[in-house]
Amino acid sequence: MMRIKAVIAYDGSHYQGFQKQTSTKVTIATALEEALCALQIHSPITASGRTDAGVHATGQVIHFDVPDFWFDLEKLKIALNRKLMSISLKHLSYVPEDFHARFSAKRRVYRYVFKTHQPSVFEQAYIARYESFDPLILKQALECFVGRHDFNYFHKTGSLTHTTVRDIYRAYYRSYRGYHCIYFEANGFLRSQVRMMVDAAMACAREEMLIGALQEQLACQKKHRNQLAPASGLYLARIIY
Repeated sequence: MMRIKAVIAYDGSHYQGFQKQTSTKVTIATALEEALCALQIHSPITASGRTDAGVHATGQVIHFDVPDFWFDLEKLKIALNRKLMSISLKHLSYVPEDFHARFSAKRRVYRYVFKTHQPSVFEQAYIARYESFDPLILKQALECFVGRHDFNYFHKTGSLTHTTVRDIYRAYYRSYRGYHCIYFEANGFLRSQVRMMVDAAMACAREEMLIGALQEQLACQKKHRNQLAPASGLYLARIIY
């Protein structure tokens, strides 16, 4: 058996999240494992992290093990992509047996995309909408997240983790031709943490919440908001090893 690292992209609007579920087979993981089984590869897949229903990826990373007869990775990539819908394997490579898509990762990058006017019918599943906001306040709000913090008030319960402390290396805003993007780079993220941080930052930028209230919640002093930004705008952009 050989261990394979795969960089994948997917349209999350077609799936009920990444993780396998007992209530539905419409998940990214199930689709990938069924495609592998059809090629006589009976290996579970492990991802760098899970994404919620409706969340997309341009640079998710998974690993799985393949029999020796699948030595031609280009041929394997083509065969798998033919069997997948709204999921694309971008790059396959051999890695050492101890490589782990989740535990070997050093940093993760998420991108959130939105517009201030109504996205076209072709964009609605991929871009969120916030009608108005103050870019300067948004930048100030995002800067609050940078550093090591306890994100106990910025995640959904239900995920197993030994600590809610995370290191945010970068959090910033960019705009380009009518598209607005928020980026987060960290050593890891809790369940729905990015969507909750985006919602809080945009609440500040829309003057629905004060920066001071955001800082109080970040310090675990008082929870002011627990809403999630729409899933449609979120992309798992890159995993750094």
